[in-house]
Amino acid sequence: MNIPFLGHRRTEHGAPDPAGIAGLLAECELLRSQAGQAGVRLDDTPASLEALDQLPPRWRDDAEMLLRLGNDAGLYLGTVVVRTVPGAAWEIRSDGQPVVLLPSGREVDVVAAGQEWAASGVPELSQLYAEVAET
Repeated sequence: MNIPFLGHRRTEHGAPDPAGIAGLLAECELLRSQAGQAGVRLDDTPASLEALDQLPPRWRDDAEMLLRLGNDAGLYLGTVVVRTVPGAAWEIRSDGQPVVLLPSGREVDVVAAGQEWAASGVPELSQLYAEVAET
């Protein structure tokens, strides 16, 4: 997912606005809508990732929805990591790709992980979170 306009969100001092970027990335409108219709509340916690893993994958028959939902799932995974893992932060690569940077220096391409989850269910979002939270 390339989000070039995010690189232009700046504070009055010229630095990127991390809170503004995090807010935009956390929207995940399609995923939140689909989860809500299934009775799953996305509250930005690891438990909500487990609930997403249990959703029936009805989106897999629609290529456009699959791509969009995969992007949202990755952004939601990143949102949960950034909000619950101390020192984790969003970073926007020079190509516009949002990734999560962990305190260890490891970069996690959460969007690619979300797309894999949407397409096949493997690895589970909760499993990815557990792996990332350990590092």
